[in-house]
Order: sequence, then C-alpha cells, then structure tokens
Amino acid sequence: MATRINKYLSEVGYCSRREADKLILEGKVTINGEIPEIGTKVEDNDQVEVKGQRIEKSKRQKNIYLAFNKPVGIVCTTDKKLEPNNVIDFIKYPKRIFPIGRLDKLSEGLIFLTNDGDIVNKILRARNNHEKEYIVKVNRPINSNFIKSMSNGVEILDTITKNCFVEQLGPRNFKIILTQGLNRQIRRMCEALGYRVRSLKRVRIMNIKLDVPTGEYRELSKEELLELNELLENSSKTYN
Repeated sequence: MATRINKYLSEVGYCSRREADKLILEGKVTINGEIPEIGTKVEDNDQVEVKGQRIEKSKRQKNIYLAFNKPVGIVCTTDKKLEPNNVIDFIKYPKRIFPIGRLDKLSEGLIFLTNDGDIVNKILRARNNHEKEYIVKVNRPINSNFIKSMSNGVEILDTITKNCFVEQLGPRNFKIILTQGLNRQIRRMCEALGYRVRSLKRVRIMNIKLDVPTGEYRELSKEELLELNELLENSSKTYN
C-alpha cells in the first residue's frame, strides 16, 4: 500500500511528519534517487534515503514514550550540527527518538520524547485544547490586574492569545495553563504587560505531570498511555 512520504518517515521512527516535510523541502529526502514533493507517496519496493542514508521500513517497532525534565540550557532539537547542547545528545538514549514540541533554551521542565511520529501533531494541535501547565517567576511584583490581563488574552504576534487559567502563587510567581502554543508565548505575554520572565518551568502536559529530577527521564506508564488515548479519542492508539 502506498504511504505519504512524511507518514512513512514518522512510522519508521525517523522523525515527526512536520520534520519530514521540512527535510523534503530542503531536498534532503529522495525516493529512488529523486527528490519528492510534499505529499508524494512511497510504495513498498521504493528506496527511500534521508541525507544519503537508506531508510528501511522493517517490521513495526516498539513505540517509545519518555517524560523528560529538561534543564535550562538544553535545546529541543535533533540537529546536532546546529546545537551542540541538544536534547538528544544530553539524554543519549540508545534508540532514535525526537522531542514532541519545544521548550526554549532558557526554560525547563516537562517534555515528551518518542519515536512515534504520528502522535506529535495530535498532542500539539491547539484546536484540541490540550492543556500545558507552567510555573513562572517574573522580575517584579504582580497584582490582580496582571492576572486578569494574562487570563483574558494578550496581544502578541498580531493576534490575541486565548483565554486561559492563571493563578498567583506568590509576589512574583504564578501558574498558567495554556491550550495553544505560540512561539515563546508566555515570555511574549509577560513582555507585553511590562514584565520579564526570570524562570519558566513546564510541570504538566495533558495528564502527564513532571515527577522526575532535572535532567532525568522515565517511560510513560501503560495507564498514562491509556488516558492519553482517551484524551486523543479521535486519534489512533499510542502504544503497541
């Protein structure tokens, strides 16, 4: 059966569909020696290469799902040439995995890593209202007006952020739960209100809470994956 090239690369655990599309646009993917277009389909007997490396679709691999507590200074990328302090080199996991979503270099906390490319966009699509919870510290005292403004939406990147839950935890600390993922969203929201973020930690993604020390990871449990399946009810199962 023919499979779209981006889906093919995600199913074999090479990268996410989004990353596959990027590699295709950069001309780094070939099918039978030819550079494909986005959406080109792969047949069973086709020869697929990425950066000159042959990609084989062997029998279905066991999916890997990790919860990692990213330290400040580590970059969420698989490109070792661009970023020497990347998450893949830091973890040194024995099998090929890639991060789901990003935390910027100055932020810390929970991030998922997997070899299951199909789950990536299912988790990150903003329209699915998948919650991500953060603890934030800013450079000066906050008040009820700050909390109200953050909750009701802030104008950044030529748009108004979605309404969200915000709770003050201390003079300069607050909790925020987002269901969208604009670039550097929390930092930009704070800056728009005249504040600068001093520290930012993600402590939850959907039903998975951060519960490992900084720099360490663990596998998601079967129970957590079952609950993820329920939250992603319109998606395929996320474990073998």
